[in-house]
Amino acid sequence: MSHDLGLLRLAALNIDGVLLNDTFSPVIHGFVVGRGGVYSAATEREIFSQPQHVAGERMAAAVPQELTGEEALAAYFEERDAYLVDHPVVVDEGAIALVRRLRAQGLRTVCYGGLSAAHFDRFLGTWADLFDGPGYVCTNTVRPGIREITTEVFGLDHGEVLFVDDVARVAEAARELDVPFIGRPTSYEHSFQRQLMHEAGVRHLVSSLDEIDEHLVRTLDSEAARGTVWTGAREASLEPVPARTA
Repeated sequence: MSHDLGLLRLAALNIDGVLLNDTFSPVIHGFVVGRGGVYSAATEREIFSQPQHVAGERMAAAVPQELTGEEALAAYFEERDAYLVDHPVVVDEGAIALVRRLRAQGLRTVCYGGLSAAHFDRFLGTWADLFDGPGYVCTNTVRPGIREITTEVFGLDHGEVLFVDDVARVAEAARELDVPFIGRPTSYEHSFQRQLMHEAGVRHLVSSLDEIDEHLVRTLDSEAARGTVWTGAREASLEPVPARTA
């Protein structure tokens, strides 16, 4: 694997919502509105990409029912299991081609997410040889995990790792660390993630993995070298958006 980029050394790819289809947003939306809660951008910001115990507490707080965080989390996973019967987890279109494309440009690749490594093994284990280091990093206890993956797992500087994620909270962390970032927000109709990413100042948003091509990677590599990946983002407004019932 030859390296033909200036600064980037690694691409870190989120598992659910990037390499696999989004099976979380619809279930979280259903959990909240099905219990009489108001689903809004603030709801997503509070729940998404949090450690599981925190997400459970936030889901419980989002509904007008007496639930503990543990009860909310257990109900959520039960409802997700039911959802998966008709909407199974699948490898997203273009996912493996993306990993191979990134590696062809000289980048190492790693996958990360909030579920255990068994989730990676089940759905991406066939292609485990396309991922470096541990292959998969569970970030449940260190969410969003950007600093840990970059400095602790791979021993790199923040500007040397490109993150691709579907959640704006991860983008906000990337912005604070000046980490190269591509947003791939879900197409789920009730999602606020694209809007939240715009508010966070994400400059590179894609709707499909095919859009993450050699030109875009080289653009981010050049911006990382110049320190301009997040130019203007810190001045972007992060005021809460008006609540929208869904």
